Amino acid sequence: MGDLFENNQQGKGNAPLPERLRPHTLDEVVGQSHLLAVGMPLQVAFSQQRLHSMIFWGPPGVGKTTLARLVAHSFDAYFVALSAVLAGVKEIREVVEQAQIYRAQGRQTILFVDEVHRFNKSQQDAFLPHVESGLLTFIGATTENPSFEVNNALLSRAAVYVLESLNDDELNTLITRACTQALKVDIDDAARARLIHAADGDARRLLNQLEQVAQVVSSQHGNTITEAHVKSSLGSTLRRFDAGGDDFYDQISALHKSVRGSNPDAALYWFTRMLDGGADPRYLARRIVRMAWEDIGLADPRAMQLCNDAAQTYERLGSPEGELALAQAVLYLAVAAKSNAGYMAFNQMRAFVSKEPSRPVPKHLRNAPTQLMKSLDYGKNYRYAHDEEGAYAAGEQYFPDGMVNPPSYQPTDRGLEGKIGEKLRGLRERDEAAKKSK
Repeated sequence: MGDLFENNQQGKGNAPLPERLRPHTLDEVVGQSHLLAVGMPLQVAFSQQRLHSMIFWGPPGVGKTTLARLVAHSFDAYFVALSAVLAGVKEIREVVEQAQIYRAQGRQTILFVDEVHRFNKSQQDAFLPHVESGLLTFIGATTENPSFEVNNALLSRAAVYVLESLNDDELNTLITRACTQALKVDIDDAARARLIHAADGDARRLLNQLEQVAQVVSSQHGNTITEAHVKSSLGSTLRRFDAGGDDFYDQISALHKSVRGSNPDAALYWFTRMLDGGADPRYLARRIVRMAWEDIGLADPRAMQLCNDAAQTYERLGSPEGELALAQAVLYLAVAAKSNAGYMAFNQMRAFVSKEPSRPVPKHLRNAPTQLMKSLDYGKNYRYAHDEEGAYAAGEQYFPDGMVNPPSYQPTDRGLEGKIGEKLRGLRERDEAAKKSK
């Protein structure tokens, strides 16, 4: 049995409830059936005694540390836990030295790194060779996407297991286990429901809050937790939300794609979810303005103005009053005519220009404020569009001489852009006619 695992099982009487209820066997784990059910990846690894490096990726309170300890326990390995927040290269070297001693005794060492996404490249590189040599079996836990936070060399040597938030039934099982095995209290259905809602899929949060409520009930010499106890003890709690983390970017992505997909109800849901989780409304205002330019564009130019007005309204009113303006801007964007034609045209032109040489401006398009410039034919033969039919100089050349045809703006047939497209088609027909007449 891993040394640290053994030490953590002692003196649990005064430990927080999540620690007292930490599973000792795989069968006691609640949740993660997609990994732990019979025939699933981790269950197979345990049953066939196939120890390998791995990364547990998932939100807080879903069992990442518990599974790491169970791996060490199952494989009779020496278990060393490091926090990426506190540990550095020095601590890693000490672990390597200790692992070499245990290897001489015929024992494997598991290095568990909590919040591994906080390890920089040099820290990860410090233990990578020892993972490659087999001296260390690495287990990392992270709430962030390991694709972005873990070195490719290390990532290629570790199996990534995605852990999921616990569902309501699983959280309910934990409540029953805690009340009967540790707290020795009863709890009514309404209190269960409120605790499950407040936990937001986080088992550790659930157990900490349950213990907090149970202490209040005990101080009142009661034996049953009611909804009133939960409400008075916990107050309001925010949803799980980590500004700058995966949840944050996943939700803003869902908001943007719901707007693009013309689903106002889903767009409003994600917008409200982000506010409920503590997102900065000013950040949301900036993203809403961006959506107007990227996904609505010239199909409905009113969208840009409305979004700018909503952002200014929030600056004037603040929260919560100003949030209504942002919400209505989200709804407008979702129901507005959609076009990314301007967005695509700009990106394509930027790519085109980056590969083109710096071609000179044609002389007829140059300004000629001095006599010298006029003598050099600056502005010569320029056609003033307002003096021609429909204020359009058909066949006039506005691009640099000798340049291949660049990407063109292709309006959609939606909203105002449909009329823009009709106009451009008519102007291009006049251009073609003018070229043929020369």
